Amino acid sequence: MPLRHEEATGWTSAEAAARLAADGPNELPATRPLGYWRLLAEIVREPMFLLLLACGAIYLLLGDRQEAAMLLGFVMLVIGISYVQRQRTERSLSALRDLSSPRALVIRDGRQARIAGRELVRGDLVLLAEGDRVPADIALLSASNLMADESMLTGESVPVMKLVPGCVYAGTLITQGAASGSVTATGQHSALGRIGAALAALGGELTPIQQETRRVVRGAAIGALGLAAVLGLAYWWLRGDALRGLLAGLTLAMALLPEELPVILTLFLGLGAWRLGREHVLARSMPAIELLGATTVLCVDKTGTLTSNRMQLRQLWAEGAAYACGQVPEPPLPEELHGLLEYAVLASHRQAFDPMEAAIGAAGARLLANTEHLHGDWMLIDDYPLSRQMLAMSRVWRSPSRQDYVIAAKGAPEAIMDLCHLAPAHCARIAAQVAAMADSGMRVIGVAWAAFAAPPLPSDQHDFDFAFLGLLALEDPVRPEVPAAVAQCREAGLRVVMITGDHPATALSIAHQAGIPTQGAPLTGGELDGMDDAALQERLAGASVCCRIAPAQKLRLVRALRARGDIVAMTGDGVNDAPALKAAHIGVAMGARGTDVAREAAALVLLKDDFSSLVVAVRHGRRLFANLRKAIVFIVAVHVPIAGLSILPVLLGWPLLLLPVHILFLQLIIDPACSIVFEAEPMEAGTMRQPPRATAQRLFDSAIVLRGVLQGAGLLALLLLFWQVRRAGQSDEAARAAIFIALTLSNLVLIYANRRAAGMDRMQPCGTNPYAGWIAAAAVSLLLVVLGVPALRHLFAFAVPDAVSLLLCCLVPVATMAWCALLRHLQASRRLGAR
Repeated sequence: MPLRHEEATGWTSAEAAARLAADGPNELPATRPLGYWRLLAEIVREPMFLLLLACGAIYLLLGDRQEAAMLLGFVMLVIGISYVQRQRTERSLSALRDLSSPRALVIRDGRQARIAGRELVRGDLVLLAEGDRVPADIALLSASNLMADESMLTGESVPVMKLVPGCVYAGTLITQGAASGSVTATGQHSALGRIGAALAALGGELTPIQQETRRVVRGAAIGALGLAAVLGLAYWWLRGDALRGLLAGLTLAMALLPEELPVILTLFLGLGAWRLGREHVLARSMPAIELLGATTVLCVDKTGTLTSNRMQLRQLWAEGAAYACGQVPEPPLPEELHGLLEYAVLASHRQAFDPMEAAIGAAGARLLANTEHLHGDWMLIDDYPLSRQMLAMSRVWRSPSRQDYVIAAKGAPEAIMDLCHLAPAHCARIAAQVAAMADSGMRVIGVAWAAFAAPPLPSDQHDFDFAFLGLLALEDPVRPEVPAAVAQCREAGLRVVMITGDHPATALSIAHQAGIPTQGAPLTGGELDGMDDAALQERLAGASVCCRIAPAQKLRLVRALRARGDIVAMTGDGVNDAPALKAAHIGVAMGARGTDVAREAAALVLLKDDFSSLVVAVRHGRRLFANLRKAIVFIVAVHVPIAGLSILPVLLGWPLLLLPVHILFLQLIIDPACSIVFEAEPMEAGTMRQPPRATAQRLFDSAIVLRGVLQGAGLLALLLLFWQVRRAGQSDEAARAAIFIALTLSNLVLIYANRRAAGMDRMQPCGTNPYAGWIAAAAVSLLLVVLGVPALRHLFAFAVPDAVSLLLCCLVPVATMAWCALLRHLQASRRLGAR
């Protein structure tokens, strides 16, 4: 007789630790990490560094060895900054990969424990259930209706029935039933490891935001190189110096190339996912982060998301008897109700991982202690799982003293009444009692029993002659943080739709406690089946509570909401939830109680399984998208004056105002500002009081580009005016230094001006951003060093400006701030006028 997991204790923690040290972790070889030399090679291959190396070569050809050496020195500095930024992103993503490692339910020290899959060792006793990803090769000790999808090993898509004795293999999926087994091989020694297969890595495709950025960067690069070639030829034609013309062209190319965009995109999304991870939300898909800010509907299940998922048995009812649990002191259970609780326990798993079954088992152990109604020596013969067609499950038992089978069933009261074939009048009386229990927010289940003489067992549990025993009412209280989180969603323009399999009265009571609107009748699964798609879409316009919904019906609900134009985020935890999670714009799986199938289908995983985590994710998504747009405005704005100061001197016969070394110095400000300052910018105080952004709104829309161009054009005009006023009476080197000082300080002003979103003059950030001050201090310090050290001043082709020029250098940033404030005011006025 095979060993059942109810009879085993598993390894002790000490024994498991010793085996883990001897055998190593249960994991396949990871993809090769992005080491120092690979990372360095990727950075050096970027166009900006190739342009810098070309400029250094030209300086050598011109005989300016000091300029070439200084340029190469700056190249090393920028490479160092880029390397630190990329390493930060790699560390963030590595931490996320650790969070997303598979989990396993094992018996350790005689108790159930959920551990990281990498900590499994040979001989561990593992419990498997429908939806689990098998964490290692496992020899089955017990199995109940067990089916496994082994397509990743065999290529065969049809699930395979698994029997005892037998094995299930690492990487395969449990599609039906439950089992226990002992680990026989881990890591590279498993079947998956032996054939050299690896789990599919996430992030292989370009996301929509990456595709958009790639298009913009490609177009800007082509335009920049074209203009650079034209400028170089113009310089050669006008001044007859080909090498200087090439240098001017390369300088313009450096000024126009938006090489910051891929950097900030990678850093923002990587750090955004890392920040979500710190809030116990695992982002498995980057597009999910992008779409969070546009989400309009949050579809959430009740149990474990809105409620605490810690159920307690509160009432037992049979015709002629009733009992309230939890009284102090608790009176004995009436004899008339012993059979009801007895068969409720038999209809549940002995090693229960479902909170409802755990509550029933705990109540049975307490209220039926020292009676003949607890059957630890009975043998489980078979079971009939819950299905869409029958919201009830049955377990078949045989006692040591008799050959007849005893069948215990529990499930939705209407399903149990259907199994018992009760008369309509009898069903009406029971339904009235169900409604009375459910009105107080409790989950009500029915219990029945049957006897069966001899094998073979029927294929359908409907074929048993069941007798109705009574009702159980269980309570799962609403999480204390849920009402405030729902209120915040409603304030932010997000609609919360609760989807549950519970009775309508129970669903409405929980929804009311959570703050979800309950006006009108809830949408039921039976009503849904009778509607066409158009009618369902119309019905969903006013329905915030969907009850008696089977998991397979969730897919249709999601599709209907999407057809209405909503951006849908949906939570789920079961195998049957996976299609709906995939169909939603943002599938959200439960990290603690969810199945592996659901987690793999989802874009986000709530590691704490509560609704407030989903609200936190929406908040982070809105902050991330808003900060990306701020960074893009800044990038556009700073490139306009740099490009203008590179082109106009050539066309107007002025001395060159910007050289490659100047562009490189500015990059020391621009790159950290984009990737550090704007990424760390706290959320605007009013962000969660705004409606979701329009789905058509993109990062690089006309409003963003226009705002940046206008900011940069205003700064360019101020700099040109400054040049015209101060160039007379002083050397070109002094005027160039004054222009550069004014440009650098104005860039710092642009950082400050764009830290707030357009149209939010009265809204301040929710916190401070220390990086802005550090960047400003570093830029000013470097500028003082360049002006104060004669050798550096010479390499930059600078001379110390006079006092009047230095004063005007400080006025240009002030005028830039005033110009940006005027643009903000005009934009806000247009928005008010549009309303």
